[in-house]
Amino acid sequence: MLLYVRYFFLGHFFSSQFSELITKLKQLSKVPARESIIQLSVEAPALPLLSWLAAQNQYPKIYWHGRDRDEDIAAIGSCKSFFFKDQVDDNDLAKIYQQQRNKTSQQDIRYYGGLAFDRTVECWPEFGRAHFILPRIELRRNSRTLKILVNLNFDGVDPDQEIQAAIDAIERVQKPQPLSPPNKMSLMGRSDLPNFERWKELVEQVTQANFNRSTPKVVLSRHTQIDVNDDIDPWTVLACWQGRNPNSFQFGFQFSPERAFISCSPERLYLRRQQELFTEALAGTTVRGLNPEEDNSLAQALLDDSKNSHENQLVRKHIVDALTPLSQYIGADEKPKIFKLDHIQHLHRSIRAQLRPGVNDFELLRALHPTPAVGGLPRNAALNFIRQREGYARGWYAGACGYLNHHESEFSVAIRSALIEPRRINLFAGAGIVAGSDPEAEWQELENKLATVLSILIDF
Repeated sequence: MLLYVRYFFLGHFFSSQFSELITKLKQLSKVPARESIIQLSVEAPALPLLSWLAAQNQYPKIYWHGRDRDEDIAAIGSCKSFFFKDQVDDNDLAKIYQQQRNKTSQQDIRYYGGLAFDRTVECWPEFGRAHFILPRIELRRNSRTLKILVNLNFDGVDPDQEIQAAIDAIERVQKPQPLSPPNKMSLMGRSDLPNFERWKELVEQVTQANFNRSTPKVVLSRHTQIDVNDDIDPWTVLACWQGRNPNSFQFGFQFSPERAFISCSPERLYLRRQQELFTEALAGTTVRGLNPEEDNSLAQALLDDSKNSHENQLVRKHIVDALTPLSQYIGADEKPKIFKLDHIQHLHRSIRAQLRPGVNDFELLRALHPTPAVGGLPRNAALNFIRQREGYARGWYAGACGYLNHHESEFSVAIRSALIEPRRINLFAGAGIVAGSDPEAEWQELENKLATVLSILIDF
């Protein structure tokens, strides 16, 4: 009851904050804008942003929470988007983004979105091969403070119409409501693509000596389709997932009521602050123990395992080689460490680089994405094998999701993810196949990676 009272008063307080923004917008109409992109802001008391986002009925809906800091973002609507359903070129994307960035001097402007795993093949409706959004309304929470932002795009539109569109969006904002715990659903059906027999064939092909000499690693994945007896609220699922893996990236994109893509991913693609770059090699997996002694024993066995250590070293070397032409300096951990999650633990190496002047985000995305941790090595040979043999289009699974900003940009690799549709959840998991990989052990690794989200959803 106290929770509902708190949300009731927060809703009324938020109304006054949004009224203040409407006043600022009306004042803006009296003074011609000097720039094409304008951002207005007010401060408000903090509240759980997933609760606020779940209550909204404006699309797209976007959520982002970085792995290493106390900031999360919820956003709705759009005043500018870059959407590529078909062919997409990184050079074109870089030019478009640079042109857009030059339309404002405000430093807080962020474009949220993602790139598909493989941008040469067809992708999911609404998501496309690349899709970035400048939100209409954005809430950014740091610790106990909250900033409400409204973005306006005056480029090529009547200023009064753009201001009115922003006012209309504010007036349609719904009051936050507490999230209800998800009901466990009945499993109505499950299918795996590829199935185990096909998986076994693929692993055996990749581990053949002749193939493995030229292509030492291919990351094979599986699409698991779960049909249930009720609709699924993606933001409730993400909130529960977030609670179980707090040291992960947590994000979601819902461009329409029909589909939402959510992820609770441990893996950073990169964080760029000015010309300083942080990335990592995350590859090699085992389960968690039932007690601290067993957990530490499993972690040590992972560190000592030659197959997993070799896989992680391959990823590290590829990233260093890819960044070297773009960097003045690059350094990487020589030895891996253990990165622990709820059900599994990984081998992890940190990598840091000082970028050359003028290197932009789309050069970084082209160099790093997809990483060997989700594609394989050499990249082109592994991707060709995946396209021809895996049997489904990955879409944004194992893609790059995050935000672009003038001074700072951050992207996560969208593993541990789900595409939610009416009465259906599509789950994805992958495993790095190298010499010595065992089909049954790798299949079980896929099951381990799905265990957390399945335990939230399904009544077994």
